[in-house]
Amino acid sequence: MPISIETVRVGKRYRLINYNEEHEFDVIKAVDQKDFLCKDINSLEQFKLSELTAYGKGKDYDFYALND
Repeated sequence: MPISIETVRVGKRYRLINYNEEHEFDVIKAVDQKDFLCKDINSLEQFKLSELTAYGKGKDYDFYALND
């Protein structure tokens, strides 16, 4: 079941699908009240969560917490 970005917690793992792009990442730390520093699980690239939704939300937008 999709969740809201407001429920993101540091140290947890998430999957975001937007505009047919799928990202799985760990949340490293909070950098702002509504933004987080994340690390991609596969490439280990670091980015802000806001960069994934910077150009809006597609019709396929889904955000999930992963249980590992």
